[in-house]
Amino acid sequence: MRVAGFMSGSGTNLRRILEYEGELEAEGGCPFRVVVIFSDSCNSNAVKIGEDFDRPVITRDITAYYRVRGRKKKDLTIRPGFDEATVRALQPWKISVLAFAGYMSIASPILTTTYVGVNVHPADLSIKEHGHRKYVGDHAVRDAILAGEKTISATTHLVSDEVDGGRLLMISRPVQVRVPPGADLGDASLLARVEIENQDRLKEAGDWVVFPETLRYMAEGRYTVGEQGRLFLDGEAIPAGYRLV
Repeated sequence: MRVAGFMSGSGTNLRRILEYEGELEAEGGCPFRVVVIFSDSCNSNAVKIGEDFDRPVITRDITAYYRVRGRKKKDLTIRPGFDEATVRALQPWKISVLAFAGYMSIASPILTTTYVGVNVHPADLSIKEHGHRKYVGDHAVRDAILAGEKTISATTHLVSDEVDGGRLLMISRPVQVRVPPGADLGDASLLARVEIENQDRLKEAGDWVVFPETLRYMAEGRYTVGEQGRLFLDGEAIPAGYRLV
């Protein structure tokens, strides 16, 4: 399975995927390969990661794309043009799957319909409130802490037009939330520190486990789509994602 790793910043999730790929190769073979790295930021670590793992890198700076057109990045009306050019740039690599490993730009339908995309999100996306996924968006860990959750998990899901709204693939083992005794979470600076500390722990025990494993399962053909678009793992329906226990 030929994978394009998409990233915007440090790329730690992508680095872990590449390490896992190497580990499987050393054990006898990996069913997937990251054949190209794509970054939407000239300030990301994409070039460094490409050098470290001997992979080609494509950089198309989305900030510059918007600046020369006199638009703000939140204007999604011109995003399809950016993504269409990205699709053209990826064509020589014959990509099967996009791994959104810390890719911070919203993907337009041209990406989500041209390729299968997989994302990892720092929350248990099976948790719902009023019929909707409760912990979505950029501050899912913070929101879970403020809601009094005792544990947090990471979820891999298919990328869809709705942010964090695609079908669930795999949910990590729960990680205990750590908050200093007597902490005043109304203190913004303290809350930010607690959020970062818990998110870092979740990344190591959650993201870095389920994301590479999900790609392996996909490459091995263990995920299938049945009638009416239902998702199956090893022949069993997984409407709320496969949960590691």
